[in-house]
Amino acid sequence: MLLRIFGALLCVLVANGEVMPQKDFDLQGVAGKWYLIGFATNAQWFVSRKAEMKMGTAILVPTAEGDLDMTYSSLNSDGTCWKMTHLAKKTGTPGKFAFRSQRWGNDNDMRVVDVKYDQYALVHTIKTKGGVTSVLNKLYGRTPELSSEVLQKFKQFSLDTGILPDNIAILPKNDECPAA
Repeated sequence: MLLRIFGALLCVLVANGEVMPQKDFDLQGVAGKWYLIGFATNAQWFVSRKAEMKMGTAILVPTAEGDLDMTYSSLNSDGTCWKMTHLAKKTGTPGKFAFRSQRWGNDNDMRVVDVKYDQYALVHTIKTKGGVTSVLNKLYGRTPELSSEVLQKFKQFSLDTGILPDNIAILPKNDECPAA
């Protein structure tokens, strides 16, 4: 039993330790509108909410200081709009950011691990709340549709970072929130 726990812990540490941001990360290259297409996490809450989730959008705005202002929005089924913003602070590693979510009360270590600036971005975030760590991978696209190769790359990356197959979702398309 102890060996099994140690093995699981080692897998988590290896998975988290090896995930690095893309080399030659270009902050200006990620600026603009992205569609949230894929969502994968080992967080417990996802199991009960996965079926309700739909595609949303993210607007990424680099700041003069090298940080990243992120605004997420998604249209709810009742026509209201769900919005959230974060200011991700740069770290000493290009493509790696840190922020605290006031809404969820967690600390986030976010890395842009694979990006083709005109097509897709794969983002890996390690979230910590109350000493509990979870992994969240997101797949963004410049358009609401991505190639099957990119979708497969996202799924494989999520499996490689310790996420169960049932916790990997390609989100259904959704209308966008009206411009505010």
